[in-house]
Amino acid sequence: MECIANIKSFGGQQQRYTHWSESNQCTMTFSIYLPENTDANNPKPVLYWLSGLTCNDENFVQKAGAQQYANQHNIIIVCPDTSPRGDGVADDEQGAWDFGLGAGFYVDATQSPWSQHYKMYSYVTQELPELIEKHFAATSQRAISGHSMGGHGALTIALRNPERYSSVSAFAPICSPIECDWGQKALGLYIGDNQQTWHPYDTCSLIKNASTNPFTSKLPILVDQGDADNFLDEQLRTPLLETALSNSAINDATIRMQPGYDHSYFFIASFIEEHIAFHASKFKR
Repeated sequence: MECIANIKSFGGQQQRYTHWSESNQCTMTFSIYLPENTDANNPKPVLYWLSGLTCNDENFVQKAGAQQYANQHNIIIVCPDTSPRGDGVADDEQGAWDFGLGAGFYVDATQSPWSQHYKMYSYVTQELPELIEKHFAATSQRAISGHSMGGHGALTIALRNPERYSSVSAFAPICSPIECDWGQKALGLYIGDNQQTWHPYDTCSLIKNASTNPFTSKLPILVDQGDADNFLDEQLRTPLLETALSNSAINDATIRMQPGYDHSYFFIASFIEEHIAFHASKFKR
């Protein structure tokens, strides 16, 4: 790893690193916030934040204002990039903003040419946590959160691995990629035309099967969605998530419709304190 930035913030350190990723077969970048007094004698639990379409590892760091709350609650925050990048990494031929670079959708691609590098699911669930817990004073306790495409990633990752995450939250998540244009395009190109193979990356589909894993029914879930979000009806499809949860075995899930809020980081900054406190309350100290 190479540290490319180290800035003091609210008593802790906001850092940025590059490293070679075996999962994605390219150099990846992540940002990490370390609260003050984070050392071998004071390891901290980790909140992983997954950003949305067109973002990288710095959007949340610079816009959400999360550092002060992470420091208050003694939580490390790790922000990976949203896709592989670099020479030789495939991108959308038309340069579309909703696919390719900046739009990895947190899946493991199986279709050429994407399968060579686009392994964001494996990177977030396996490679990155191993790296963080090896090189930083981090405990094995993890939570996960995200926004939009990253909210989709956070929910699907936690629902597929509920024994590995203390809690999950999301801001304006893509609730059912199978049922929206963004998801149909991404999953079709990354994974193929057989929609049966899409279900492991669809939150609503995973919730319908929650009873098959005893950890899933106990997974604490918090979702915030602004009712003035211009993507709500066509892309995010929050009512589908509400229906799925109401018919599921999951007993600790809250969806909050926030009046007047849109899809921007102003929305995230307004409620990030509550999300960090939510995750902090689920960690075992």
